[in-house]
This record gives sequence, C-alpha cells and structure tokens, in this order.
Amino acid sequence: MHDTPHDLRELSLVASATGQVEAEILRGLLVANGIEVWLSGESAGQAIGLTIGPLARVELRVRSSQAGEARRLLEEHAADSLIPGDA
Repeated sequence: MHDTPHDLRELSLVASATGQVEAEILRGLLVANGIEVWLSGESAGQAIGLTIGPLARVELRVRSSQAGEARRLLEEHAADSLIPGDA
C-alpha cells in the first residue's frame, strides 16, 4: 500500500469488503489495473481476528480521479464471480 495523500478529499470510497481477505483480493484486482488503493477498517476487528460483522468491514478508497474506473472494474469482477442462478 502507498502513503495516503495529504488531502484525504482526493480519495473516494469505491467498495466495502466483508473482511481483510476479500479486501486484499479486490485491492489486487485494482492494483493490477494501475489503480492505487488505500484500505481502512476497524483496528479492533483486526487485532482480535474478526472475519465477519461490522468490525471486520474494510473500506477500499482510491484517488477520486480513478474512482469511476475502479467501480467499473469491481462491477465487472462481481458479475464474473456470479454462479449461474445467483442473480
């Protein structure tokens, strides 16, 4: 992960993951497509190893200028991940 920009207004929330593992997978997808990602979540959840519930939630933020592309990639990934009959 990279240093957070000094002006946090430069970042947009593009997704929320249900845990660190899911967040890292989504981060990898975005980084592979040239988009820097900052993860943020409840430190209490990480400290005690929670993997479900609100304390396990991890937010993915990207530069506002890349938010549209990031959302498009995440939507494509979600569509590709559906098992027939899930929709």
